[in-house]
Amino acid sequence: MEEIDKLRGEIDAIDDQLLALVNRRAGLARRIGGLKAGGTAYRPEREAEILRRVTGANPGPLTAERVAAVFREVISGCRGMETALRVSYLGPEGTFSELAVRKQFGQAAQALPGVSVDEVFRQCESGAVQFAVVPVENSTEGAVGRTLDLLLVTPLRICGEVELRVHQNLMSRATDLKGIRRVYSHAQSLAQCNGWLNQNLPGVERVPVASNGEAARRASEEEAAAAIAGVAASERYRLNLIARSIEDDPSNTTRFLVLGEHACAPSGNDRTSLVMSAENRPGAVHALLTPLAANGVSMSRIESRPSRAMRGALWEYVFFIDVQGHQDDARVAAALAELRGKAPFLKVLGSYPAAVA
Repeated sequence: MEEIDKLRGEIDAIDDQLLALVNRRAGLARRIGGLKAGGTAYRPEREAEILRRVTGANPGPLTAERVAAVFREVISGCRGMETALRVSYLGPEGTFSELAVRKQFGQAAQALPGVSVDEVFRQCESGAVQFAVVPVENSTEGAVGRTLDLLLVTPLRICGEVELRVHQNLMSRATDLKGIRRVYSHAQSLAQCNGWLNQNLPGVERVPVASNGEAARRASEEEAAAAIAGVAASERYRLNLIARSIEDDPSNTTRFLVLGEHACAPSGNDRTSLVMSAENRPGAVHALLTPLAANGVSMSRIESRPSRAMRGALWEYVFFIDVQGHQDDARVAAALAELRGKAPFLKVLGSYPAAVA
């Protein structure tokens, strides 16, 4: 006990130093806010630089992910002294989208749920919130089609991305699988747990709903119902966790985009997203990709999508492409200039910092 008391005394002394340093940092952040004279408080490129620097210099034993989480909250608290950020997300409360908001913006931001992806976009486009967080793709189930459709026509820019490890859990008012007759969840979550459901709840009705938070809310109101959602939803709706981590792929990850009016400057490790069309002729898509290869630009993702969002368009499909680098980088800028001369339609959705752990 004497040794424990000694170590606890050292921890108390370190906590006092941390408190002084955090408040000193907050004071400097407040001075910077005053010098900005009303400029943007949220600078994702600057925050990404900070997080990369501290995680890169981290000697342990804390993991890079834990260090990043601590510094995100410090940044969030300091940013909150400049302005109260409002961020919309796909609700209701308890969804993975809300977790993505907290991972990116911390607890100081005000998170406002929307009933659909469309509403999340509209809240940000109308100025009701400064930023929006929307799911764009899952490592198991692929792209979120509605998000892609709205990106095609929105005036908002992509100014950040969040990668969130997704653990799906079965929850219910019941305490076991017996008596469960219906399972609610988002369609993608149901698909991510298809194998587990086939094995453990064969024949049980699967009902897709707008979000996992909505699934948990419904399960909280029905005797024989369960939901697939995150742990936060079980806590919020007071449901019992019957089975944890039931996703078929243990590395299941969802990528979210941060949308707003902010145009990010280069951060040193960036991604540029664009959407373009191709002429309806053989070799047209290959011709559009040639400028990327010719300028040494690496493409990390390509997704084709029917152009249903663009009424009256002369083409049938558009292609969503992610490349490494910022649109102001010389190679990316040269490739984009060539693409504008080849593609019937091209829109740069945004250049933004690549996700940090």
